[in-house]
Amino acid sequence: MINDLARRCDAPVFEPHVTIHVGADRADAAKNALGAAARKCKLIGLTPLGIDQSNEFIKTLFVQFDMNAELSKMNRIIREAANDSSQYELKPHLSLLYKNLAVATRRELAASIDIPLSEVTFDVIKIVRCVSPAKSRADVEGWRVVAAASLSAFRFCAVLARRRCKQECQLTFSRR
Repeated sequence: MINDLARRCDAPVFEPHVTIHVGADRADAAKNALGAAARKCKLIGLTPLGIDQSNEFIKTLFVQFDMNAELSKMNRIIREAANDSSQYELKPHLSLLYKNLAVATRRELAASIDIPLSEVTFDVIKIVRCVSPAKSRADVEGWRVVAAASLSAFRFCAVLARRRCKQECQLTFSRR
């Protein structure tokens, strides 16, 4: 769906994800937080509440999810392990499109989408170096994964990426 919307609207393609924390660009703290979350948390199943849209670039068109205990726990573990005083407020959603569009177009797109699942399961957590908040196609295309861990079985891999930005922890789907 993301790829199709990106093609139709001339927008950036990105990996489906739910951002669970945005903090300072401190790789050591972010990797500690990733390891703590992967060890202490399990697969995360989120219940979609509906499709929504906004004039905010990072929430152009999105699936809003219900908050649950496991996601709140993960957010708390990451904040504590990263020793981060970030003011990021977790409002779980999965963006479907990043593009500045007229309100009528956003509403039409939102109304045309049905959510095919009653629950979406996330099994990977990643640290992504990014400009935050993203305000342009270039910002989205500049996202780089720094590290990732599986929530189902602790596996850790680090990827070098250098850019002066913020660290973002995201839940993502694995491709199976």
